[in-house]
Amino acid sequence: MSAPEVSERLNEAIASDKYDVIVINFANPDMVGHTGVIPAAVAAVEKVDECVGTAVEAVKKADGVLFICADHGNAEQMIDYETGAPFTAHTTNPVPFILVNYDDAYTLREGGCLADIAPTLIEIMGLEQPREMTGKSLLVRR
Repeated sequence: MSAPEVSERLNEAIASDKYDVIVINFANPDMVGHTGVIPAAVAAVEKVDECVGTAVEAVKKADGVLFICADHGNAEQMIDYETGAPFTAHTTNPVPFILVNYDDAYTLREGGCLADIAPTLIEIMGLEQPREMTGKSLLVRR
């Protein structure tokens, strides 16, 4: 998988201070989750955890803000609870939406949904949310 390469490019981009927004996808847990091989999924999650850790440090040095999210689950359920067979599909389990901001100016309110992610990003960027967006920002100013 390409997580180390994506991570390296991400950290370079953060350090360059050329971008207002960077969006990336660490696909390893999703891709490996589809195999149903638990040790491979554990290794993929561990590698992505390491890569997210370096991104957090890069964002801290850049005095930036980092959101971590997912659009579906997969690697968190590798066994079909009814049959005991490998479970290789996406799940509908709740997914994380984490805010990392070292100036502590914001936190996130509880109870959001996927439709709230874009409005949250739009607000932190200081842009106006289009009327067509039905989601609500999860940002709470401290």
